[in-house]
Amino acid sequence: MNVLCFQLVPLSAPKKMADFPSFFPTGFFSILALLQMSTWCSAVSKFSVKGPAQPILVLLGADASLPCQLFPEQSAAHMQIRWYRAQFSPAVLVYQNGQEQGGEQMLEYRGRTELVQDSIGRGTVTLLIQQIRASDDGQYRCHFKEGYISQEAIVELHVIGGWFPKPRVQWSDMAGAKLPSLSESQSQDGDGLFHVEASLVVTDSSLGNVTCSFQNPLSGQEKVSALFLPEPFFPRTSPWKKALAGTLPVLVLLLIGMSYFGWREHKAKEREVMERKKESQEKEEMSSNKERALAAKEKLKAELDQRKALYKEDWKKALLYPDWRKELFKPAPITLNHENSSEGDSDPVREENFGKEAPSDTPRDCNLITLEQEAFSSGRHYWEVDIKDTDEWTLGIYEMPMQGEGKCNDLPKKFRVLEKKGPDYRALICSNQDISQEELVQIEKDPQKIVIFLGYEDGDISFYSMTDGAHIYSFTHCNFFGQISPYVKLKSYLHQFK
Repeated sequence: MNVLCFQLVPLSAPKKMADFPSFFPTGFFSILALLQMSTWCSAVSKFSVKGPAQPILVLLGADASLPCQLFPEQSAAHMQIRWYRAQFSPAVLVYQNGQEQGGEQMLEYRGRTELVQDSIGRGTVTLLIQQIRASDDGQYRCHFKEGYISQEAIVELHVIGGWFPKPRVQWSDMAGAKLPSLSESQSQDGDGLFHVEASLVVTDSSLGNVTCSFQNPLSGQEKVSALFLPEPFFPRTSPWKKALAGTLPVLVLLLIGMSYFGWREHKAKEREVMERKKESQEKEEMSSNKERALAAKEKLKAELDQRKALYKEDWKKALLYPDWRKELFKPAPITLNHENSSEGDSDPVREENFGKEAPSDTPRDCNLITLEQEAFSSGRHYWEVDIKDTDEWTLGIYEMPMQGEGKCNDLPKKFRVLEKKGPDYRALICSNQDISQEELVQIEKDPQKIVIFLGYEDGDISFYSMTDGAHIYSFTHCNFFGQISPYVKLKSYLHQFK
């Protein structure tokens, strides 16, 4: 920017400037400075704002769009845009830093305004006002500011509908000649709609009929009522004057009734529009919620399938998700016989493993599981045991050692079991009266159902709680050489050694 400085010489100064010819007229430099300032101001004003040349007409209760355009065409996205009415602040809407600012917004416009920015890159913005009220009628100022430069335009909004703005009342005779009203009174309800009363004194019996019309000055909506006044209503004596005086209140009441029914009709239509709009919004919201739910479901399914695929790739190391693990094992055909826990005089398992010298106080429990096939000698199998409300139990597997040609030998059975006694849980490996491994197991939540996974070739026996899906314990690196059968009884295994 070039800055020009001048020394303005007063008209009365007799001294001449040495650097300029003396033939320049007095005041020449003042004129030159003013011209330079005018040119600078024109360069600074880089834009102007224009609004519609004609007022915008909007029905009461509808939505209004008030446009403004920058000239020459340029982007207004970086500017401050303010719509206001009689005073600069608070405003109808303020747009700054690329978004609407609600701090200065007038209370009556909150939730009803929006700046339509579809063409803001070309300098066109539109103020959208929803659910137009009678109080919205009037002038709006569209103010653009860029740095220290600002311009604005005026947009006129006229609200029409029902009896708004104030209707014109006109009396006329049969020939269409206008008659002056005796009196008019008006009032506005809470929605801004007008109630108007008018009266007329008729003294000429030749008029015959008179009409009263109410007309909206903007929309042209009009209601007309005609009254027939027969000649007897115009007597030359005073009694007829009294009759006429009685007719005028009826006329006034008729006009009031017309205004009231017109107002009722408008309110009914307005309620119908609002109900339809609300119903449409509810349908759109339900549809949107349904779409979001379906999208979330699809996303969750995809994530679950991905996690499941990763699990199956390395399931042996992942001590999680017993339901997924079941898909890799074969369900064992077993029957759990609870009634056997109190029948019989001896425990065949205990007698088998501990002989006739077992302590006399040992409970006579037996294996409650019946395997409906031959014992396992290969493959992966699983079975579930319901231990709900049982204070003491032992469950797992026992291995029957094999000799040649698949026949069982006389070696004792080897048990790998998980037991519960009171609040304590233990993992045991034992045979006869010898416990080769005893390990305390920490369980945060008492399981109600346990699933046992047997991997014969993997040498693995794992226990999972089906209550919360948690891994409880695993016997790993087992070398199986015999036939394996499930084992369950309702007393602690260690009780036989106490």
